[in-house]
Amino acid sequence: MTVRLADVIEVLDEAYPPRLAQAWDSVGLVCGDPDDVLGSVTIAVDATADVVEEVPDGGLLLAHHPLLLRGVDTVAASTAKGALVHQLIRSGRSLFTAHTNADSASPGVSDALAQAFGLTVEAVLEPSPAVADLDKWVIFVPRENAEAVRAAVFAAGAGVIGDYSQCSWSVTGTGQFLPGDEASPAIGNVGAVERVTEDRVEVVAPARARRQVLAAMRAAHPYEEPAFDIFALTPPPGDVGLGRIGVLPQPEPLRAFVSRVSAGLPQTSWGVRAAGDPDMPVSRVAVCGGAGDSLLDAAAAAGVQAYVTADLRHHPADEHRRTSDVALIDVAHWASEYPWCEQAAGVLRSTFGAELDVRVCEIRTDPWNVDGGQP
Repeated sequence: MTVRLADVIEVLDEAYPPRLAQAWDSVGLVCGDPDDVLGSVTIAVDATADVVEEVPDGGLLLAHHPLLLRGVDTVAASTAKGALVHQLIRSGRSLFTAHTNADSASPGVSDALAQAFGLTVEAVLEPSPAVADLDKWVIFVPRENAEAVRAAVFAAGAGVIGDYSQCSWSVTGTGQFLPGDEASPAIGNVGAVERVTEDRVEVVAPARARRQVLAAMRAAHPYEEPAFDIFALTPPPGDVGLGRIGVLPQPEPLRAFVSRVSAGLPQTSWGVRAAGDPDMPVSRVAVCGGAGDSLLDAAAAAGVQAYVTADLRHHPADEHRRTSDVALIDVAHWASEYPWCEQAAGVLRSTFGAELDVRVCEIRTDPWNVDGGQP
């Protein structure tokens, strides 16, 4: 089996849907040809020069953090990030980013973080707003042309529900119209009311395929002005969003839980610090991989005893401790997201098996590298 970059992108987009990314984010393929044959995937939190050196020529680097995000107006080789882009392209390497879409996906970054501590995930801390990614099409077409219209929209991507394709529903009724003076009716005459036996054909289609489905339907439909409706289908609340709420196998004091967090994550100069009563029993915990002080209010209202995240700032943490008994555990940003790398590797290994070499980069890309407690 030959694995193309496009095949891997398809799997990654299914696991970490781009629609879940924040509006300000930049996710997806940064450089690389989707038609290229891929020999390996290396997974890391950051695309640094040392990490890129570990990616075999012709391989893909799957990074969590975007290399190019804010104010990018050059990728000149004379700039640090531009030099990496040039190095990637010259060696046939590709770069793909799954960032806030991987944060919100299920399973995603916070699921991997919870698993590192032995938590059983029960809920999402801040569920994502429902996003309409499916359309329902209702098409009115003369009965004798209904099959041709179905075939056309199926070929354009409509009619897929799970593992089933060419799915549709129809009912027969009577359509009525009056052609105006400028009309060129396929059926009937100008100035005369026409009644036609029509099928009401219903299909679902991905919202991203709306243009293709519309073009296919118009090409196959006999009417000059087909009658149709498009309804955006909003999914029910699901298990996607930022952060997770999980439970421990049994309660333990906060000091023991902090030790559990430290043991479950790679060591960093930042280490693990906590605020709370060391003897307080902890059984229910909120977690958020990456910077999580924007979710302090959600954690305070979640019925948990502790909240684990990264990049907690002095003032938000101080305000939280003044108004809430929820203990805070602050870890290094990189360390909180590193467990996701193995999760993403599992997604690819389960799909491609031995056909694709998938590895997690062990280089610590945490920018803090000097421990103040060391001589």
